[in-house]
Amino acid sequence: MLRFETAGESHGECLVATLTGLPAGVPISIDAINRELWRRQQGYGRGGRMKIETDRAEIVAGVRHSQTIGSPVAILIRNKDWENWTEALPVEDIDGGEDKKKPVTRPRPGHADLAGALKYNFHDARYILERASARETAARVAVGAVAKAFLGEFGVRVLGHVIAVGTEQLGRPASWDEIAALSQAKEVLLACVDAGAEQRMKAVVDEAYRTGDTVGGVFEVVAHGVPPGLGSHITWDTRLDGRLAQAIVSMQAVKGVEIGFAADGSASFGSKVQDTIHYQRDQHRFTRGANRAGGLEGGMSNGEDIVVRGLLKPISTLRKPLESVDLATREPALAAYERSDVCVMPAAAVIGEAMVAIVIAQAFLEKFGGDSLGETRRNFEGYLDQVKNF
Repeated sequence: MLRFETAGESHGECLVATLTGLPAGVPISIDAINRELWRRQQGYGRGGRMKIETDRAEIVAGVRHSQTIGSPVAILIRNKDWENWTEALPVEDIDGGEDKKKPVTRPRPGHADLAGALKYNFHDARYILERASARETAARVAVGAVAKAFLGEFGVRVLGHVIAVGTEQLGRPASWDEIAALSQAKEVLLACVDAGAEQRMKAVVDEAYRTGDTVGGVFEVVAHGVPPGLGSHITWDTRLDGRLAQAIVSMQAVKGVEIGFAADGSASFGSKVQDTIHYQRDQHRFTRGANRAGGLEGGMSNGEDIVVRGLLKPISTLRKPLESVDLATREPALAAYERSDVCVMPAAAVIGEAMVAIVIAQAFLEKFGGDSLGETRRNFEGYLDQVKNF
């Protein structure tokens, strides 16, 4: 089983990620991982933290001579901001430590602060927000980059883009070529494939800046080149659509997910929703008249592009704080403010890519197995022959 975990706090020494179950022989490039980490940090509306950190991955286990060796891959991402928090968040208590803490006693509506403080019996939400922070997603993106490297060996690519910021939307389908070109950009505004729509989105972010507010939106992730048959219909927890939905909603601030054109489909008749089936004899393959299902039917990939969207609420930390209650006094108070972002949509698209890539890589290895890349490839190619000769 391909499995990953992350550890680390927003202002701790570093983030740590481990990935277990990857076959030996997968080519790994530190530069490619760092490119993904760079993409996560870009975009209009980001806060001051992005000016401090320049994320770089350090692989300390599981990769030798630029290839995986079958053992767990361990990745570190150091936090430069740690130097400003060494006395506030030490591992071991220090003399006068109480005076050096930076407590958070005014929980932010919409954040994990209050629920976590109640759950763990902390009267200071600092420890909650340190782990609940979306800073953790840098580790996910690093793991996702490794999953992408594995999938790339089989012609599968996973990319994302932004289709809405606030009320402004892209308003048209984006082609794979547009999304691929966007992923190679040297500068990132709001990660939208259409320059006109992107400028309208920017105006929404500007309004949030002006009013001390935040703004969310919708990102779309497309997995291209996925073979049919990943996932399963036989048990609820092996359905690929359900696993992808859980992965996307596990992202901080994501409150909803859509696979294919679910919202439009729910308001239409069945004859307008289902993707008609056709056969290309020259290529020995089944095709679809459209892809409204988003590449997934009955919990399995059907050979079309997998299309997943995440609906991200405006983040919880506002420069113009909302009403809250002080945990110490129980008196009304304005919510705490920590240096934060106004809009994180371009980053959310990159994080969404990582989560989709990880889940598809898991399903891929469940289907094809293999302790080495060569073994996985033989199994994969044998399956493609089976599908071709069906």
